[in-house]
Amino acid sequence: MKQEIPMLRDAINNAVKDAMKAKDERKLSTLRMVNSALKNADIDARGQGKPPLSDEDLLGLLQKMIKQRQESVALYDKGGRPELAAAEREEIAVISAYLPKQMSDDEVNAAIAAIVAETGAAGMKDMGKVIAALKAKYAGQMDFGKASGLVKAALTG
Repeated sequence: MKQEIPMLRDAINNAVKDAMKAKDERKLSTLRMVNSALKNADIDARGQGKPPLSDEDLLGLLQKMIKQRQESVALYDKGGRPELAAAEREEIAVISAYLPKQMSDDEVNAAIAAIVAETGAAGMKDMGKVIAALKAKYAGQMDFGKASGLVKAALTG
C-alpha cells in the first residue's frame, strides 16, 4: 500500500528540480533544508507509529522554520551582521512561497470575532475551543501565537 504524498511536498520537490535547472543556489539550498526537515519529521512520526506528515502538518513545520529564521534575523541585525540577516531573509522569502497568504491583523480580528460568536464562547474557559476552531478553519493563514493573545483579549474584554 503506497502512502499518498501531499501536494505541498510535491510542490517543494518540483521547486528543487526547477532551482537545480536554474542554478539558483540560495533557493536550492533552502529547499533542500526544507526537504531535510520534512524527512526528519516523517522519521520522528514513523518512530511514534504515526503516518507521514499531512499538508497541514507541513504548513506548521514551515511556519516554525520561518519563525526560527525571523529570530535569527533579529539577532544578526542586533549583532551587526547584515549579510547573515540578508541570507536569512532570503530563506524566509523562499519558504514563505509555500505558505497560504497570511491574514492581516484586521482579518485575524474579524475571524476571532466570528469564531467567538459561532462557538458561543463566553470567557477564558472557552479559549481552547476558540483556538481549536481557528486552527481547523485557518491553518497556515495566521500566527497562532499572536492570535491566542487576541483571543484572550476578546474573551476577557
